[in-house]
Amino acid sequence: MVQIKVYGLSDKLNPIKAELSNIIHAALIEGLQIAPEKRFHRFFPLDKSDFYYPSDRSDNYLIIEISMFDGRSVATKKQLIRLLIQKINIKLNISVDDIEITIFETPKSNWGIRGLPGDELKLNYKVEV
Repeated sequence: MVQIKVYGLSDKLNPIKAELSNIIHAALIEGLQIAPEKRFHRFFPLDKSDFYYPSDRSDNYLIIEISMFDGRSVATKKQLIRLLIQKINIKLNISVDDIEITIFETPKSNWGIRGLPGDELKLNYKVEV
């Protein structure tokens, strides 16, 4: 299971949400080998008065939070971060300085999905990649 939250300024994030979702999803498929039908993305467009960020970031600043089952290797997580930064930079022309990614990992038993604890689910993809 992988869930994505993306935060940014409304006027910058809203026009790119669909394309950004596609970029993120492609990177998750490539980097984590998730099943293509497993797209769980949420976007949080914020008013400038609700989004404070350092002065060395531009109005294109994005925060991407990734919540997922634990079990991926450090190398896999680093590859995912690099893929996301590279693809977002190239395809949306957002500076690498304006892309911030945090990965949160929790045990499967801490998730409740389809009426079951996550560690009781039968998955159609590998987590240990």
